[in-house]
Amino acid sequence: MFDSLRKRLPGKWGDVPTTVPVVRLQGAIGMASPLRPGLSLASVAPLLDKAFSFDGPAVALIVNSPGGSPVQSRLIHDRIRQLAGEKKKDVLVFVEDVAASGGYMLAIAGDEIVADENSIVGSIGVVSSGFGFSEAISKLGIERRVYTAGENKAILDPFRPEREEDIVHLKALQQEVHESFIALVRRRRGDVLTDAPDLFSGLFWTGTTSRDLGLIDRIGDIRSTLRERFGDKVRMRLVGGQRSLFARRQGVGVEIGAGLTRGWADEAIGALEQRALWARYGL
Repeated sequence: MFDSLRKRLPGKWGDVPTTVPVVRLQGAIGMASPLRPGLSLASVAPLLDKAFSFDGPAVALIVNSPGGSPVQSRLIHDRIRQLAGEKKKDVLVFVEDVAASGGYMLAIAGDEIVADENSIVGSIGVVSSGFGFSEAISKLGIERRVYTAGENKAILDPFRPEREEDIVHLKALQQEVHESFIALVRRRRGDVLTDAPDLFSGLFWTGTTSRDLGLIDRIGDIRSTLRERFGDKVRMRLVGGQRSLFARRQGVGVEIGAGLTRGWADEAIGALEQRALWARYGL
């Protein structure tokens, strides 16, 4: 009789199921705009604050990102770890299609990383890409005019021939960022990582192989994992951004408003860049 009554009581006196807030981290990182959903600390921080304010033992993050800005990736990662420490909560990460490059940096903010066996994980490296148009503008009869104060201000200008010293400088920057990325991965995953020689080469793997390499902890899905941890009655509460009166939400905290007509060329180029990021992983 007492057990039956306890189930009807509110709050701590009753049989209240555990609620786990869920934040979806979806899209390229550092490439958000009004017309292109993506991830940045500005768009994610309010959702993380809300999720970590829930009364419960853990926060779940669903990661589906091909990477992007190393700075925004690190800022989001660090904010997650700061909140986890302040609120004393476990962070459970669930990888969907891909957690690669900066997307993997988000994933290692978790205390446990769970992925599908066919998820794409890894790509611990740094890449810079672009195009060179120096010969094209010459054939078109276009004269490039650049005036700088500082001899290296126009470094890596795509309308001028490459200079060896520019490439050396860029590679040095990439190496520094790469080493920082590797150090973070070792700090978060060092006790389970294997010594595979190509672990930090920029390669990426399926969820199954990533588990064997120590990049993730287990194969599974969010519903099964949470039920296993917190019981069959566990509740998942998706934490989303606020909707404005004249816009609909896309991705995380990014809104598309009616009547936005400026910057279509930039948006188109940005969309191609995002498409190229996803395409690297066959998605």
